[in-house]
Amino acid sequence: MNDAPVSLPVDVTRIQELLPHRYPFLLVDRVIALEPNVRIHAVKNVSVNEPFFQGHFPGRPVMPGVLVIEALAQAGGLLTQLSLASGADKRDKLFYLVKVDKARFSRMVVPGDRLDLMVELKRQIRNMALYECQALVDGEEVASAEILCAEARN
Repeated sequence: MNDAPVSLPVDVTRIQELLPHRYPFLLVDRVIALEPNVRIHAVKNVSVNEPFFQGHFPGRPVMPGVLVIEALAQAGGLLTQLSLASGADKRDKLFYLVKVDKARFSRMVVPGDRLDLMVELKRQIRNMALYECQALVDGEEVASAEILCAEARN
């Protein structure tokens, strides 16, 4: 673990240093709380300008559930990356989503919502991390899942 504490909030510029995703697929705007190797609270501001709203659904825009899960997985990746020891070799590691379990969707996410991404590290085994994830809007759960990510093999 890095000895220097992470300076919060973590903005999108720093997030882009830690994750390989880019617009329109970068789904985390900010990290507002972090307990390294334990939990993270990240935020996605849902805008009507998101490209997926053009087709999902015209006249009644709804954020696809699969993208809510992807946002949670990216928050999990940030938890892992921000918890790693410093060094270029650590930042160059890539992690991929390999499994989603117990996914539940309780409410639609629409433009104007602030999606709070709450992710807790449940277990870490070798090159894999299992996260317990919850997405909230205005304090109400909109989705939850267990997500497994694994480090890419070279």
